[in-house]
Amino acid sequence: MKKFFAIVILLMTSVVYTSACTNLIVGPKASVDGSSIISYAADSYSMYGYLYHYPAAKYTKGTMRPVYEWDTGKYLGDIEEARETYNVVGNINEYQVAIGETTFTGRHELQDPTGIIDYGSLIYLALQRSRTAREAIKVMTDLVQEYGYYSTGESFSIADPTQVWILEMIGKGPGVKGAVWVARRIPDDCIAAHANQSRIHQFPLNDKENCLYSSDVISFAREKGYFDGLNKDFSFADAYAPIDFGALRYCEARVWSYYNMFTDMGDKYLPYVLGNDSKPMPLFVKPNRKISVRDIQHAMRDHYEGTPLTITDDLGAGAWKMPYRPSPLSFDVDGKTYFNERPISTVQSGFAFVAQLRQSLPRQIGGVLWFTLDDANMSVFTPVYCSTTKIPKCYQEQGLDLTTFSFDSSFWVYNWVSNMVYPRYSLMIDDLRHVQNDLEDQFDESQKAIENVAKKLYEKDPDKAVQYLTRYTNQMATATHQEWMQLGQYMIVKYNDMVVKKCDANGNLIKPTPGNPVSPDRPGYPEEFLRKVVKETGDRYLYPAE
Repeated sequence: MKKFFAIVILLMTSVVYTSACTNLIVGPKASVDGSSIISYAADSYSMYGYLYHYPAAKYTKGTMRPVYEWDTGKYLGDIEEARETYNVVGNINEYQVAIGETTFTGRHELQDPTGIIDYGSLIYLALQRSRTAREAIKVMTDLVQEYGYYSTGESFSIADPTQVWILEMIGKGPGVKGAVWVARRIPDDCIAAHANQSRIHQFPLNDKENCLYSSDVISFAREKGYFDGLNKDFSFADAYAPIDFGALRYCEARVWSYYNMFTDMGDKYLPYVLGNDSKPMPLFVKPNRKISVRDIQHAMRDHYEGTPLTITDDLGAGAWKMPYRPSPLSFDVDGKTYFNERPISTVQSGFAFVAQLRQSLPRQIGGVLWFTLDDANMSVFTPVYCSTTKIPKCYQEQGLDLTTFSFDSSFWVYNWVSNMVYPRYSLMIDDLRHVQNDLEDQFDESQKAIENVAKKLYEKDPDKAVQYLTRYTNQMATATHQEWMQLGQYMIVKYNDMVVKKCDANGNLIKPTPGNPVSPDRPGYPEEFLRKVVKETGDRYLYPAE
């Protein structure tokens, strides 16, 4: 096994993860409040993040809808519109169906450039047409069968208040309509994750309550020469997305980190992601405690801290232990290929969410998309209710893009602050954390009271409840945007010119007065880093003895 991966590592620079995203999953009986939970980070250097909105609508028979590739905006073709569509805000709809994804690519020869529906369009089409997770699976697989699947291999998290599924899909090659796919329901008392590598291996062939699959998922693999064993031994992942070192270390390691947080099996699965064990991690596991929305928000900020994969202790972290590395993921030095770890949290996120789906509340109130823009580690998850009918201005596209900055955009304001913090991470992160935790704690603590008001309104008039939650969604996003603007201004002043201005006990900057200039602190580099400098430079900077 070690020899195999020593060879594969030389090839990993050719592996391209175009949409290197992460999904974390919690079944309803594994969560603190009985909610189904899924998360998603849309990680892409080419994505300007904003919150999508598709209002509910009705259409006449024969109405056609153009489909544009989500990643590029390329026109792919037209499909027939549904007679009725549901309100969709971000990646959740008014019936509390939520969908996330990660691209595993798989066998490149199976992409169909003549297909009309790409993976991104498929998500939002399904959200507009589905009232349950199971129905969304049918909508998605029927659409690609009818119109063709344009993208490469994809894993989807599909959830409603009672069920969570993982659907994995890949095309059949140029000019061949449809896709081969398998969908597995995650047991209610379990957690699961996927991160740009196919995770469904063997699956039950006669359990329609918990496993669905295309009729030719095995026969097609036989036809293409990907599999020649017994049906019961068929592995979707092995056939359509064979593992390599890059997939282990860049992708499966993120799943391992999630399992390591919430189970006692981290040590057991670590050899697999290190390339020393060929047995894959299970698709789902039971957690060692109940998991909350806040737990998943924190998990989406993970950089392997406190584990053997941590990236904050070596020279690449710099003086202030930055838990990030510049891309690309691999690099060459003196004819040898090396790699950077790829944790859950990463700088290139366009947006991220944690979807909370609850059957204990009316559907307009029970679904919350805890939404943020840019890197989840450096931003704030605000509540966006699934019935929201108006998007906060700061979350709108506003005609902006990756080359057009605006302080009216939360995407740009978060990036403005985070890019100040990255180079001096350990020096500055506590100021960011203070504001971040304060806001998210307030949202968490006030949630029950807000929803009690919404329930009372709902009993009299459901539309009034929707209007109330829409206002609340907009107010919290706007207030957070303003708080982050103030944080950015505070940090520019406090850390200007590589010194640290003094603050009082409440964190307020101490203003100078006549005769009292309030000299700043000059922390310099941390001692640990200075020792590395001395080791590297020897006596070059040694101060001569008097």
